[in-house]
Amino acid sequence: MSGTLSSLNTALSALRYNRVAMDAASHNIANVSTEGYNRRRADGESLGAPTVPARWSRYEGAGAGVRMAGITRMNDALLDARSRTEHSSLSYLQLRATALARMESGVGEPGDAGVSAALADFRSAWQDVANDPAGAAARGQVLARAEALAAAFSSQSANVAAETATQRLSLQGTVSEVNTLAVELAETNRALATAKLDGVDTSDLADQRDLLGQRLAQLTGGVGLVQPDGALNVDVAGVALVSGITAGRLEITTGVTPTGGSDGQPVTLSITTGATTTPLTAGVRGEVGASTDLLNTTLPAYAAGLDAVAKDLADTVNAAHTSGFDQDGNPGLAFFTYDPANPAASLTVNVTNRQVAASSLPGGALDGSNADAIGTAGTAEGAYQRLVNGFGTEVASAQRLVRTQSLLTNQVDAAREQLGGVNLDEETVAMLTAQRAYEAAARVMSVMDSVLDTLINRTGVG
Repeated sequence: MSGTLSSLNTALSALRYNRVAMDAASHNIANVSTEGYNRRRADGESLGAPTVPARWSRYEGAGAGVRMAGITRMNDALLDARSRTEHSSLSYLQLRATALARMESGVGEPGDAGVSAALADFRSAWQDVANDPAGAAARGQVLARAEALAAAFSSQSANVAAETATQRLSLQGTVSEVNTLAVELAETNRALATAKLDGVDTSDLADQRDLLGQRLAQLTGGVGLVQPDGALNVDVAGVALVSGITAGRLEITTGVTPTGGSDGQPVTLSITTGATTTPLTAGVRGEVGASTDLLNTTLPAYAAGLDAVAKDLADTVNAAHTSGFDQDGNPGLAFFTYDPANPAASLTVNVTNRQVAASSLPGGALDGSNADAIGTAGTAEGAYQRLVNGFGTEVASAQRLVRTQSLLTNQVDAAREQLGGVNLDEETVAMLTAQRAYEAAARVMSVMDSVLDTLINRTGVG
């Protein structure tokens, strides 16, 4: 439209557009602290001359103003996908490093309360018996040191068992949260599809969708892919957990009982969708993957190493002790007893004071040569040191990986924040710009009102 009245319509279009622009800036400011919020931008497009001119006339206007092209949600799908990947890796490494740090505190090495110190005291006590084979105090001391050593092994074994129980319970809770989030994401996908068909703004639903996808990635390492209808599909280890409006269930197939105990098998996972259950054979990341790896590999390996040290020590001491004779001249008994299924936790002293076989001579002779041999028998110290050193290296490596991954994740988050985060100064400038443009459009209408008043009411008036 061109002509005198067209300027009124142009000013009206400017008023409408700039009002929406101020609303968008206001909405951004209101959500500056909202988790997962991506800022909005009101996009306008110029209304120019008609593309098909009238048949008997020519368009002589300067344009028809502006109209809303839409509200743009400031995000980048590639950055969002990268963020899910990096947060998945960080969650995996953080949970693993935290669990290993707890384990390291329970090991207590180096220190006076660890197995290493108890083992050194046990060796020293046998030397005291060798120097004073008839001394009741020396014999009592070796029994006390042996009980302290057994308690140190038992304490470490209990520490491993406690961390194992913690990880089983944590895995159950995490799986429950995953299933709740999967259902919420499927419902959000449904709402997004409906909103797109209705032609309404879906920015808030998209924020909720991405927030749920991010959390699922942290928990499972799930890979998210946005569909043309706005839905986010999530695959875990190559198996669909959420596909459009359908949500599957992540389940612990073996390894953890409903009460948080163990059924003696490795932990395995599966996803059930409808009547179909698919095992997860590939590596799962995120918190679920970290707990699974700890339960299947890290904790059993340390427990097996500790059991091997305890068994080797007990067998070596028993072999040397049974080759000697006690204070009454009787052949020596097994000094330690243990459950072969769990040596470290069940290690127990099996003799009394007079049954300490310090002598290598029968008949009750006062001799300390067997005690001297027991004090130096075996290589338990070396085996235990290798076990602890290997574990310490694993802990240090996990902590370094967390620091490295944190830097990478922070870089990706900073890039996302730069694009989609709300900057109060920027929003203030945008709001003031829209305000001034609104005032200018209103001024145009005032001027046109005055012009039309002169044209209509005062033309020809002297």
